[in-house]
Amino acid sequence: MPTRRTILQQALAASAFFLYPTGFALAMPKETSAVETRNEAPLPDAYFRRLAKWCPVIAKRLKDEPLPLKQLEATKGWNHLPYNVLSAAVLYTKANPANPFYRKPEMQKLAFDLGDLMVREDRAGTFTPRLDSYRDTYMWLEAYQLLKNELGAERKSLWEQSLRRNVSLLIPDIMLSRDAAQYTENFIASSPNHLAWWAATVLIAGIYLNDRSWIALGGGVLKRFATTEQNPDGYWGEHNPNAPTGGYNYLSAMAVGVFWEHTKDEDALKALRRATTFHANFTYPDGNLMELFNDRNRYWHISAWGQFAFSHFADGRGYCELLMNHMDDSEIDLDALGLLAMNALYYHDGPVALPPPTQPSYKHRLTAEAGARKTGPWVTALSGIIDTPLPRSQWFLDRQVNLSLFHEKAGLIVNGGYSKHQPELATFRESLGNQEWNAQPKGSLLSQGESEDTLALAFNSFSAEIQLPAPTADEAIVRVDVSGRGPAQEAYLTLQLCLQEGQALTTGAGHTLTVDATHIKLNAVDMNGSIQHNGWTLKLKDEASLEWPVYPYNPYRNGPETLLKHAVALLRIPLKLQSLKEHWMQPHERMIELRFQVNTRA
Repeated sequence: MPTRRTILQQALAASAFFLYPTGFALAMPKETSAVETRNEAPLPDAYFRRLAKWCPVIAKRLKDEPLPLKQLEATKGWNHLPYNVLSAAVLYTKANPANPFYRKPEMQKLAFDLGDLMVREDRAGTFTPRLDSYRDTYMWLEAYQLLKNELGAERKSLWEQSLRRNVSLLIPDIMLSRDAAQYTENFIASSPNHLAWWAATVLIAGIYLNDRSWIALGGGVLKRFATTEQNPDGYWGEHNPNAPTGGYNYLSAMAVGVFWEHTKDEDALKALRRATTFHANFTYPDGNLMELFNDRNRYWHISAWGQFAFSHFADGRGYCELLMNHMDDSEIDLDALGLLAMNALYYHDGPVALPPPTQPSYKHRLTAEAGARKTGPWVTALSGIIDTPLPRSQWFLDRQVNLSLFHEKAGLIVNGGYSKHQPELATFRESLGNQEWNAQPKGSLLSQGESEDTLALAFNSFSAEIQLPAPTADEAIVRVDVSGRGPAQEAYLTLQLCLQEGQALTTGAGHTLTVDATHIKLNAVDMNGSIQHNGWTLKLKDEASLEWPVYPYNPYRNGPETLLKHAVALLRIPLKLQSLKEHWMQPHERMIELRFQVNTRA
């Protein structure tokens, strides 16, 4: 009788034979890229502490309100309640100093209750139609594996029947995409992060339920994600393989992490090393992902997705700590809680090194014309990535912003988030006549020096260099050197400024306004060379206007944002180029300088 391990190895070998001649390597390469700084870490304890805090709340509500899943999940913070079948299972089966529920019957009961709830919903036809229910199936599979020897024959059979049915529903879409030319939304049945998670779910289902064909199918797809589909810079582009989708990259990394956990495939670990480098270098010191490198989302909550995938490496474990230290725990969030259970299950303990966001300084760039730098409390990012617009897709934003600026005390000051069908939010835009605007450069080039960065951008009627000299502790300077090209066109430089509701906005002319939903429109006279807000001051000499609030596009609404916290203020500076018809180029026609100052002593 073959063992489960033998079945897994045979199935993976079969998959590798017809899909990937190199096969699955089962040796773990040594870690060499992170500098070790200490040997003790607050993880995975912090995961267990969070689970132990909220799982009793779930248990109490299920007891007090035995409602259908739809009604339970309608409450804010209760989306993806079934994830927490894994939370309860992990607390029950895994010992940890921060886990008071190890082998406690109340956690076993909670896991059983959630699994039984899913069985009832599945039989009623109300489980699968829920958005992304396959992710609940994944968590259920992990809990099944942890608890299967204690389920009892009847419950085990019922769980298996529902799990098999829900996993089988994923097979057709995976088969449609498995042999696609490229795992991007241009070629497959959905977004790459969905395909990765379908594959991870099918892989572990094959392992846990002894189905060789599922192991081969899921493993074969994830092998491609680990090798040919990942950009060498460590991300999986959702639309363009050479342009990052930073937020959903966490999900794809998590799927590849699951692949490694069950195969020990060397290519998977190499892919996770690259993904760790990408994420750690493009995250702010407050744990938020840099919005300038995300073409699907203007903002991304501090991620619980797949932290364990970074924990193979010392700097990755430091990165996990950074994320956990900044994850809000003031309100229940069952979506995040289930993901933390997955991190608790798979986290790799070991030495911890400082990740880039917590180092005094660093610089990092992509192969594409984009990069980031930290200098003391300042973080600057520049992007000249040029991508194909997708005007008919609601999900992908226009890469039309080139700069973001962050300070550890003031937070995000200049927002680098993209939008859609809103050229007025672009860093640069030029008139094409007939009320048409162009906000995408024709060419770009990033230069990173020892202490300063320059991004050059070419448009039809001008070229511009965004110059970022080395900042001091309390001041960062942005210079924009504009050269006219041929006949002058109407053109603007625009920065998206982050304003905080309820705080004062003070201008150099002595006006003080409270930031709320009231429309604000200031001209150059009103500002008189400066504005002050949230601990920072912007000083400028050029003619400019400021408008608040402006609501960017939200792909999930297929329309503008509605919440004030997602609005931005637009600082517009007209370029007013005077290029002459007889001269093709007017070098250095305009030099614009903006000084951002933060009172670090207040």
